[in-house]
Amino acid sequence: MARIPYSDTDQANTELKQAMGPRPPLNVVRMIAHAEPSTIGFLSLGGALLGRNNDLKSQLRELVIIRVGILCGSEYEVFQHKRLAKKVGISDDKVAALDNGPLAAAFDDLERKVLCYTDAVVRDVKADAATFEAVADLLSHRAMVELTLTIGFYMMVSRILENFEVELENDAGKPTQVED
Repeated sequence: MARIPYSDTDQANTELKQAMGPRPPLNVVRMIAHAEPSTIGFLSLGGALLGRNNDLKSQLRELVIIRVGILCGSEYEVFQHKRLAKKVGISDDKVAALDNGPLAAAFDDLERKVLCYTDAVVRDVKADAATFEAVADLLSHRAMVELTLTIGFYMMVSRILENFEVELENDAGKPTQVED
């Protein structure tokens, strides 16, 4: 059970309701909605990072998000983005390999370097020069910034999920406990 009750998004102001759009809100959004003004920025940044017009390819993005979730111990985040990984065409083998770390055989050279960078940013805050340059040599400046924003955003999301013990939704949109 979540540590504090989820907010009632039906009671949100018009601006927040518009930002949430027509879909039922995920529990993470219902939790963050307690900080109503910040929720709008949260949804905007999250939407931008998941957008279709980014230089960082969606397959790399989803591998990174799942890896961040694994490193942060966020089962909710991992579960949600494993579903998205399938939708963007990532094989089950690659998703499973994320548990083994960035050097797993399932990953190509770019994926390995991006995942090594991800591990460094999550664990050490700042990647060493060799790790940074290995990725920067392969990605545009824009993709590099999108990658780092994605890592940081999903670290924040994982910390919200874990500290508030946000539960997975079941098919009816109601909270479901994450099983260990």
